[in-house]
Amino acid sequence: MEIVLLAIALLGLAFLGMAFNIVFRKKRFPETHVGHNRDMRKLGIVCAKTMDKLEQKKVKEELRFKRLSVVKE
Repeated sequence: MEIVLLAIALLGLAFLGMAFNIVFRKKRFPETHVGHNRDMRKLGIVCAKTMDKLEQKKVKEELRFKRLSVVKE
């Protein structure tokens, strides 16, 4: 029983330490969303949704030009 209480106390201290670090730390977490992360934008990396929209736009443009036909008068 003493070991269980000791383990619970140690886990509680660990959680308090992490919470203290998160709440009172001056440096905030980096932006994890790909579209908002400045460093990823510099590398040309975009989120999956944006990449999908760009690829669909490319395909749509390609199809539009394939269907284009010359009409002789």
